[in-house]
Amino acid sequence: MSLFRRIFLLNAAGLTVATALLLGPVTVSTPILPGEALVVVLGLALMLVVNGFVLRIGLAPLQRLGRAMAAADLTHPGARAPVTGPAEVAELITTYNTMLDRLETERATSSARALSAQEGERRRVSQELHDEVGQTLTAVLLQLKRVADRVPGELRDEVSQTQEAVRGSLDEIRRIARRLRPGVLEELGLHSALRSLTGEFTTHGLSVAHHLDADLPPLNEEAELVVYRVAQEGLTNTARHAGADRAELRLRRVPDGVELLVRDNGRGPGRVREGAGITGMRERALLVGAAFSLGPAPGRGTDVRLRLTTVGGSLRQLPAATSTGAAPPTGAAPPTGAAPPTGAAPRTGPPTATAGAATPTPAPTDTPTVSEGDR
Repeated sequence: MSLFRRIFLLNAAGLTVATALLLGPVTVSTPILPGEALVVVLGLALMLVVNGFVLRIGLAPLQRLGRAMAAADLTHPGARAPVTGPAEVAELITTYNTMLDRLETERATSSARALSAQEGERRRVSQELHDEVGQTLTAVLLQLKRVADRVPGELRDEVSQTQEAVRGSLDEIRRIARRLRPGVLEELGLHSALRSLTGEFTTHGLSVAHHLDADLPPLNEEAELVVYRVAQEGLTNTARHAGADRAELRLRRVPDGVELLVRDNGRGPGRVREGAGITGMRERALLVGAAFSLGPAPGRGTDVRLRLTTVGGSLRQLPAATSTGAAPPTGAAPPTGAAPPTGAAPRTGPPTATAGAATPTPAPTDTPTVSEGDR
C-alpha cells in the first residue's frame, strides 16, 4: 500500500468516527459534564496514538534513508540504503542508490584520469631530470676535472670541494628521478620493486623487513602499480610520522586474492585526520576495486592493509578503472635511452621470497620512495 493511501485512509477513518459520533445518539451537554469530557479526551488521545503509530511505521524508511544520506562517503563505496517501505518511499530509495552508483563510477573515472596524468607527469619530470639536468651536471664535472688538472696547487682544494658539491647534486638528481619513476617495477617486477623499496627505507633508526609470497595470483600492471604506491606511501608515513624503529611489509596470497600489509611498532594512528597521503592510497585502491583500511596494529603501531579480490584467478577491477586506463605503467625510457619493455606478461616475482631486514637492490633505476602526501 502506498504512503499516500495509508495516510488518507487513516485520516478518513478518524473523520468517519467523528462524524458517526456527531450523528449518533451520543450527546455532549452544555456545559460539558466530567464523564463526557473524559470520553472525548480518551477518544482524541486514541486517535492521535493510532495516527502517530501508523505515521511512524510509514515514515521509518525515510528516516533510514536520511541517515544513509548523512553517512554516505564516496571514498568508502558500497554502502546502500535498504529498499523498504511503501511504493513511493521504495522508489525514492532505489533512485538514491542508483545515484550513488553513478557518483561512485564518475568519481572512480575522474580519479583514474587524475592519477594517470600524475604518473605521466612524474615520468616526464623524471626523464627530463635525468636527460637534461643530469647530463648538464655531468658535463660540469668533466670541465671541473680538466680545470683541476691545470689550476695552481693553492686552488686545487677549492676546485675539489666544488667537484664534490656538483657530484652530490648529481647523485641527488638521480635519486629524485628514481623516486619519481619506479623503473624497477616495470623492468624487474613487483617482488624486486618491493624489496628495493624496503631497502631504501631501512635507515639508521628504522629496520624494515619484508615477507613476500612467491605464489601470488597474476596481477595486471595497474594492480601492481597500486600495490607499489600504497606500500611506498605506507612506509613513508612510518618513517616520517610513526616514531617507529621496526616495520614490516607483507605481500601474501589470501583465499579471495592478494593482501598487502604495512605494519610498524610506532605510536599508532590515533584520531588522525586523513591527509593527502591516506586519501591518495584510498583512491588508488578504488581504481582496482580493492579494499583499503588503516587502523591500529596488535599491541601498538599502525596497520595499512590493501586487499585485492580476484575472481576465477584474475583480478576483479572496477569498470571505471579499465575504461579509462587508470594508473598506466609509469616506467619511462630507461636513462640509457633503451626503450621500455612492452607487452610483458604480468609478473609475480622470483620463485622464493626473503624475510628480515632488507638491503637495497643494486639496480640503477629502482629505488623510488616518493610520497604522495603526509598522513
